Amino acid sequence: MKQLFDELSYSVSKITTEKYSTSFSLGILALKPSIRSAIYAIYGYVRLADEIVDSFHGYDKEKLLKRLKKETEDALSDGISLNPILQSFQETVSRYSIDRRLINQFLHSMEMDLQKVDYNSDLYKEYIFGSAEVVGLMCLQVFTNGDNEKYQELKPYAMKLGSAFQKINFLRDLKDDYLVLGRTYFPNIDMAVFDNTVKYQIEKEIEAEFKEALIGIKKLPSSSMFGVYLAYKYYLSLFQKIKRKSSHEILSERVRVPNSEKAFVAFKSYLRYKMASL
Repeated sequence: MKQLFDELSYSVSKITTEKYSTSFSLGILALKPSIRSAIYAIYGYVRLADEIVDSFHGYDKEKLLKRLKKETEDALSDGISLNPILQSFQETVSRYSIDRRLINQFLHSMEMDLQKVDYNSDLYKEYIFGSAEVVGLMCLQVFTNGDNEKYQELKPYAMKLGSAFQKINFLRDLKDDYLVLGRTYFPNIDMAVFDNTVKYQIEKEIEAEFKEALIGIKKLPSSSMFGVYLAYKYYLSLFQKIKRKSSHEILSERVRVPNSEKAFVAFKSYLRYKMASL
């Protein structure tokens, strides 16, 4: 029965999410059960591409990414894939009519990671749009479930949240991105002179995006509001820890939020949500 394979496929995407991100896993658990599997499918697919460009050292990354791109196209056109993560993803794309241009833009940003890109302001925006904002928009299409008016209303806020998340990731991963992978995403910045002033400027951008994103979170359907708010609060706690570190410390260590602290954040967030005081 194909249903059995579909169930296996969504399970693999769920396990992938749990393996790679505690924060997003807990955020997804806070969504209504009816939409959890679709968000697992989106995250699993995004993680698959990320791993190719970030982790598969010693392999032909360009070849692997081209293969994923071709297999994605085949899965979407055929309506099936033998790759469980791709199978759950194509089912989700079909069920929620996810715009394929978002997928293409995401894969384009992954291709950018394979090149030595000198990020100016335009390329920086292009990369963030494809690597993060479109992922938020894919999730938003699930959350709004065909309500295009609601989708268009919330679209700018979803993009701001995705952008803020990505910029926090950039700061968190600065050490590995710069020293291991040789990447520098922030435009017009010489990493040799990355200092507290530069770090503060980036943080002000993130703060502004977080502030705007929260407006949109409060307008989400009840099926997704708390889950997205919880992910927002997890990233906010990580951001606050990053802000307390110096530029030297950011380049020397990867900042983390321990699971015990995440549990406390979840408890406080739930209380605020139930009291309607987001």
